[in-house]
Formats: sequence, structure tokens, C-alpha cells
Amino acid sequence: MLRTLCRTGGLILQQTQQTVPRLCVNPVQQRWASSLPMNTVVLFVPQQEAWVVERMGRFHRILEPGLNFLIPILDRIRYVQSLKEIVIDVPEQSAVSLDNVTLQIDGVLYLRILDPFKASYGVEDPEYAVTQLAQTTMRSELGKLTLDKVFRERESLNSNIVHSINQASDEWGIRCLRYEIKDIHVPPRVKESMQMQVEAERKKRATVLESEGTRESAINVAEGRKQAQILASEGEKAEQINKAAGEAQAVLAKAEAKAKAIRMLSEALTEQNGNAAASLSVAEQYVSAFSNLAKESNTILLPTNTGDISGMVSQAMTIYSTLAKPSMRVTPEVVEENREEATNQSGSPQEQRINE
Repeated sequence: MLRTLCRTGGLILQQTQQTVPRLCVNPVQQRWASSLPMNTVVLFVPQQEAWVVERMGRFHRILEPGLNFLIPILDRIRYVQSLKEIVIDVPEQSAVSLDNVTLQIDGVLYLRILDPFKASYGVEDPEYAVTQLAQTTMRSELGKLTLDKVFRERESLNSNIVHSINQASDEWGIRCLRYEIKDIHVPPRVKESMQMQVEAERKKRATVLESEGTRESAINVAEGRKQAQILASEGEKAEQINKAAGEAQAVLAKAEAKAKAIRMLSEALTEQNGNAAASLSVAEQYVSAFSNLAKESNTILLPTNTGDISGMVSQAMTIYSTLAKPSMRVTPEVVEENREEATNQSGSPQEQRINE
């Protein structure tokens, strides 16, 4: 008897679940739900569903998934709530932004029933109530933002809508998990203005980048010229230093060579027949100087005995011998005496002017 009753209850349950689903009373959202099962004493509740049972018109209990027993006639299944995550398509609606731009926005709402008792007795149609709350919250949140911020802060807008819905839906036993804006439609004129703004922004960026490139190029050219001038000045400085060092070394070399020549000459004069060699050198220099007369200027001064080379040599040697005496002090009287002696030997000088 019990087995037959169980089979009969199962068949009736299957027939009730396979009947044509009813349409929930919701002018905005059309979502198909299973019809209310009949009380067949033995009931099998599916997973992720909660059946609210009333006894004599008063809430009795919520049936858990699995096997359950009810009293006929007294118990009645009043509500069937799905504990799965429910996706509701929020229809397109108009909203005005902070800068008075009318937008057409639609979205998707994800929610879940946490308390079947509140969802059944807290509100008449929880899904319709949440949908209307999402629409009104979306309008209020869009009114706080300008058009540019609506596109930039879409994530923060979604989180604000979810927070506002959860504050009101706690009494309904419903938890809003997330809200996503699907599409935002802008009026054609505003869209054209946005396109012009984007083009102007791109032109501005191109101009800025071009000016920055020109500035960088000018800076690089100036830096190159600066480095070139610095390197040129350093090269000139090094050249002058090297040239000065070379001239100094040349002067030192000439001085050392001259000192060495004078030292060798003095040693040669102290040897035997040194005076004869000195006389020969003086005579050669006299002949060389005499051959260069009147080559650079047309005015010269000559002594009367120009052809007397021996007298000139003897006069030069007399002066040299006077200067070469180490023990004798050279005084003006001695110089004058030597000069008179040389004059007596060579004759008195006379000036002759030759004009060519």
C-alpha cells in the first residue's frame, strides 16, 4: 500500500513539473518558473530549491532538498524559491547625466535568494522589485556623474548600484551579487561632438609631440655645437701648450748649444796659436760684413782706412786681449787708452756719405 502511494505521488509530481509553466506577473521581466506542486504526502524536493509550506494558511516550514512528508489537506506548498544565481535583464531606460545629457542605458543584474522566507513574505514579487530598484538607482547614480565620467568610471558606477540595491533588498532576503552595464546609447548630436572632441584631442597631442620633437632637436643641436666648441678650444689650448713647450725646449737647446760653443771657443783660445785663430775669425767676419754693405740701405758710415784689414784686425785683437786679462781691472781710462792706441794704428775715422 505504501509503495503504491509513493509511486502515485511520484507520478503526480512528475506530471505537475511537466505541465506548461506559468508566466510570472511582471510587466517588465518575463521569466518562466515551475508551477506549484501538489501535496501528494510524499514529496521529493530538487537540489537548490526551497519549498515554502503553509499549514492551514500559516507558514509552517521550508522543505529541504530530498524526501519530505506532508499532511494532506492541512499542508499546502505556497511558494517555490530557486536558490541558484538568477540573471535578470534590466531593460533599456533613459537617464540624465550631471551635464544634462540624456542617455539610454541597459544592464544585467545578478542576484541570489538567501532567505526564502523573506523572499516569499517580504515582498510580493522580489525579482520585479529588484529590477525596479536597479533602474531607479541607476538613474540617481548617473545624475551624479558627467558624460565623460560615465564612460571612465563604469566600474565604480556598477559597484555603487550594487551597494544601493543591497541596502534595500536585505529585508527581501535577496543578495545582489553584481550589476553590469551592457550598452550606453548617446544622442547623435552628442556623439558627433564627442567625435570632434576626440579628433581635436588627437590633433593637440600630435602638435604637442611635434613641438617636443622640435625642442629636443634644437637642444641636441645646441649641445653638439657646445661640445664641438669645447673640444676645439681644448685642442687649441693643447696646441698652444705644445707649441710653447717646443719653443721653450728650442730656446734651451739653442742656449745650451751657444754655451757649449762659447766654452769650446774659450778652450780653443787658451791653446797655442789661439790668437792667430781669433785674428783669422775676426778677418773673416770683417770681410763678410764688408761684402753686405749698401744692400739693405743706401746710407752707410765707413772709416778712412776701409781697405786696411790688418789694422781693423789688430784693433779688434787689442780690445779682445784687454778684456781677456783676468787680473786687470777694466776701467774707462784703460778702454780709452786702448781706443787711442787702435786709432793711432789704423788712422782717424772720417764719415763718408754715399747716396745712390
